[in-house]
Amino acid sequence: MDNVANASINSFLPAEQQADVPQSEEPVFILTSSQLQEIITRAIQPALDRIDSLEATIARQDEKIAALEATQDTQSENQLIQLRLIHDLREATKKEAQPLQKDRGEVLQALLAANGGKMLAKDARQKMRLDKVLFSQLLARVEDIEIRPYKLDKRQKLLVLK
Repeated sequence: MDNVANASINSFLPAEQQADVPQSEEPVFILTSSQLQEIITRAIQPALDRIDSLEATIARQDEKIAALEATQDTQSENQLIQLRLIHDLREATKKEAQPLQKDRGEVLQALLAANGGKMLAKDARQKMRLDKVLFSQLLARVEDIEIRPYKLDKRQKLLVLK
């Protein structure tokens, strides 16, 4: 059997070198199974360490991806909320005047008509007994009144019937 194995191994050599190979009946290395296992373990340990390192890197990247996806979900929800708020604000500005505002608008128009079609905004607000916020909202809703700066004092506003 050994002769067949040696002949097979030697058949791979070029013809001129085949004669130079000694035919040895004695094994060159004798290893126990634990020695062989230790050699194999030492040989593959760097590869195993590299695999462990790569698996740890993949786990960290998976955590980062999950955190980024959570952040992206939060941001998209916030953007949706912002868009809804903007839409609601736009709709609120497009709404028609409430009945009380319509009445106040008619009172303001009558007040301006009684004063020759012009009046300072401050005086009109005081006569109607409205605070500044309500009066500003009223002016924004009434379409038949134009607001101009007062020529004598640019800080004051003049209300004019259209």
